[in-house]
Amino acid sequence: MIRFAIFIAALLPAATPALAQTGGPAITVVAVPPLTTPDTGTKGNETLAIAWQATQLIASDLRATSDVMPLPSVQKDYYSFPEVTAPTFTKWRAAGAKALLTGFVQSRADGRLTFGFYAYDTVTGREVARKGFVVAAGDWRRAAHKCAGLAYTAATGEPGVFDTRIAYVAESGAGAARVRRVAVMDSDGFGHNFLTAGETLVLSPRLSPAGDKVAFVSYVAGKPTVIIANIETKDQRPIVAGDALTFAPRFSPDGARLAFSMMLGPNSDIYVASANGGPPIRLTTSPGIDTAPAFSPDGRQILFESDRSGSPQIYVMNVDGSDQRRVSFGGGWYSAPEFSPDGKSIAFARRGSDGLRVGVMGADGSAERVLTSGPNDDSPVWGANSRDLLFQRIGADGRSAIFRLTSAGGAAQKLVTPQDGSDPDWSAQRD
Repeated sequence: MIRFAIFIAALLPAATPALAQTGGPAITVVAVPPLTTPDTGTKGNETLAIAWQATQLIASDLRATSDVMPLPSVQKDYYSFPEVTAPTFTKWRAAGAKALLTGFVQSRADGRLTFGFYAYDTVTGREVARKGFVVAAGDWRRAAHKCAGLAYTAATGEPGVFDTRIAYVAESGAGAARVRRVAVMDSDGFGHNFLTAGETLVLSPRLSPAGDKVAFVSYVAGKPTVIIANIETKDQRPIVAGDALTFAPRFSPDGARLAFSMMLGPNSDIYVASANGGPPIRLTTSPGIDTAPAFSPDGRQILFESDRSGSPQIYVMNVDGSDQRRVSFGGGWYSAPEFSPDGKSIAFARRGSDGLRVGVMGADGSAERVLTSGPNDDSPVWGANSRDLLFQRIGADGRSAIFRLTSAGGAAQKLVTPQDGSDPDWSAQRD
């Protein structure tokens, strides 16, 4: 696992009123001039090359959002090192930028790199945030993603989704020969990695908050079994020993626990166990199928799906299993509930006469909105910014793909993956 040495921990207020955009489709223009360096000579040229690659990645990250637009970065438009902390704001105001991101890359004697970033409100000329890291030379991409997150937060007041991981089921082949493998990649598709070899059916990969582990369902020995895998080492172990059928795993916000479904008889119930092993604790006892648990951001509640009322609906309970109550009351069958990271909304899939679609509602079940057109859209998961969502779509040809859209609605965009993709999950921002 990569660990960043942070040399600047001060993150000042995320944005001034002129920068923050809340509740609307307004797009904030951000200036991202090329990162500079205090290095000179040959070393300076080498560092500037890395700085330019990082600048391009930052701009690419911001362009992928629906509410921030970077101005085009021109490679020859380098500024001097002193201008990092004393920029000329009139230039960027004239270009229409409300926010400015400056930064530098500096080589170190031990071969590592220092990255420093500063975000400004160009209207007031005020610095609104700063952050810096010492990273191995090969880890510059993660530093750039974190820089993009700093710019996004300064412009919107919300966390970015750039230094995150995506897990999904990669699918290849056809019919009985179709192969499914758990795959993990960075949010921009870099660092794609298969965690399973495709020797058995796999479902529902779910990332730990730190993005270093994945819990998934493997049909090893012909029965569903929740497995926890370390992404770096690929070590794997079942969450519960024995012959019980376990499925639908989800990590708690602190990564210490795992909620999942388990069948010890004719129906399934929700259980919680330590992610490091230990006896499972049963939370539901209602006849029928209780499945798809998902923790609230504060870890105090768990959403789940149950057919106890006669059809699959969304329920919520306290983390100890008390106060179980229904949340969904619209028409149709509901599944795959998940709280947004800010705790204000619930994403879900709903099956009705118009097919299977993805939607969102308030945390109390109010203000339900369907976001997709179906007919086979499923498994929505939130991004760290509580605005973006991933979901799976099965086309008329039976092939699955992962799409991204915002909770405000609009056209969904297909995520580029090496193979067909299903069952996506999206980590929180990584440390």
